[in-house]
Amino acid sequence: MRAKALAAAVLVALALPTSALAHAVLLERVPTYGARLATAPRTVSLQFDQAVDAFANSIDVRSATGKVVTAGPAHTTDSGRKVVVPLRKLRKGAYTVRWHITSNEGHVISGVYTFGVRVKPPPPTEAYGAGGPTKFEYVAKWGYFVGLALLVGGLAFRLLVLRGRTNPALDRRFYWVVGAGVVGSIELGIIGFILRGADAFQLPLDQLIYGDLSPLARGTRFGTAFIAMTLGFALVGALLFLAWLTDRTILLWPAFVLGLVLCSGLSLSGHSAVDVGSSWKSELADYVHLVAACFWVGGLVMLAFVVWPTAPGLRRDAFHRFSQLAAVLVGAMVLAGAYLAYERLPAVSDLWRARYGQVLLIKSSLVVLALSWGALHHFVVAPALERGRGVGSRAVARSLRGESAVAIAILLVVAVLVDANPPAKPVQKPTQAVVTHK
Repeated sequence: MRAKALAAAVLVALALPTSALAHAVLLERVPTYGARLATAPRTVSLQFDQAVDAFANSIDVRSATGKVVTAGPAHTTDSGRKVVVPLRKLRKGAYTVRWHITSNEGHVISGVYTFGVRVKPPPPTEAYGAGGPTKFEYVAKWGYFVGLALLVGGLAFRLLVLRGRTNPALDRRFYWVVGAGVVGSIELGIIGFILRGADAFQLPLDQLIYGDLSPLARGTRFGTAFIAMTLGFALVGALLFLAWLTDRTILLWPAFVLGLVLCSGLSLSGHSAVDVGSSWKSELADYVHLVAACFWVGGLVMLAFVVWPTAPGLRRDAFHRFSQLAAVLVGAMVLAGAYLAYERLPAVSDLWRARYGQVLLIKSSLVVLALSWGALHHFVVAPALERGRGVGSRAVARSLRGESAVAIAILLVVAVLVDANPPAKPVQKPTQAVVTHK
């Protein structure tokens, strides 16, 4: 109990507010971010809550092709609280605004947003100059998916497979695993958001600390999902902490249900929701695919690294129940994945011609390997355990760890796949009616 009390005291101390130096706050943008204007603006202006220092290049406005459209240097008005730059005559199209100023206390504040003249502008993450996801972002997203699998899949395993059968050693390791999952889901989600912002700003991370991220957080589905999921997983973490602190496992149920709800944020903000031709069917298929993968990967990790080392008496029943559940999960994954591939790939040849299809082939190859491994466990190992053979076998433990490694490798490919753009579907030209003259 002393360790639990100390942990509670540390969390309370971390929750106490800390002071921060006040810096200039952006109050208004004209045009505002995401605006679709009927007429071309003559200026871009930024209104702050205090006087700021601006430079000639403090506001950079470019067309979708990268052409600079400012007509002069930026300057301040309104006692230094407004920064204005004149524009050339803008044509129909999308425009990117990148800006930076210096606040009174010396902090450099920057931002990026888009607007359109008679067109809908792209989100800030697709502003001109944004290079797309980096290798570091892929790694962060992979860790995020692993954390999600440990959290949601670990809770599912504990509640649906173990069904309350546990011991102190298993409990300790279980909370370590799901605790790592919730921390990873929160922290790596924040890192992924910051990396996406750094790419949109075209700034190194050390210069992004005072960046205006509101266009990303409030102006994109990605940002909305990030805020909802970060706050939601913080609540999940609180429920897990209370369950561990009070030994009330009933609190694991609301944490599990909330985790399932939060997983929908990825499906509602990804390709299945925003690409042309997306529908509720593609969103549902993506959600089923994600949840089934989390259950499967998290369950494998729990079985191999939690149950097997700490609870020899539960190995046979846990293996048998998870083997039955895994068959359903893999079936759901395959069906949902096949539907999404059918929706996203206009032609079969896109599998080897388009980058999205190539990554999908790599993922499918790893899934086939995992399915073969799982079939061995389901049809060979599980019956042997039922007959009382091989319980405690090191070979079974190594085999479970191997399948877990393949499953986690699949999540790495998924991290690349979710940021790869599916090939564009050919635009069907409207058929023209043939008019015959008599």
